[in-house]
Amino acid sequence: MVVDLGEMAIGEKGRVVGLGRGDRPYREKLLSMGLTPGTEFTVVRLAPLGDPVEISVRGYAVSLRKGEARLLRVVRL
Repeated sequence: MVVDLGEMAIGEKGRVVGLGRGDRPYREKLLSMGLTPGTEFTVVRLAPLGDPVEISVRGYAVSLRKGEARLLRVVRL
């Protein structure tokens, strides 16, 4: 089941299954950061108010704001 990245808890693992419709330049930025379909990640940290969320993907840390993360279609593992 596809979930919102912001709904995941610290330590949870997930997989990117696609990108939603949105700002094309930002979609391309997500892809260039390695967030391509099939990529697995781990939620590392959440800010106190839940924004931004930090994930570990392909050996490095990426912080995404909730609005930006909504473009990612992810599933829990």
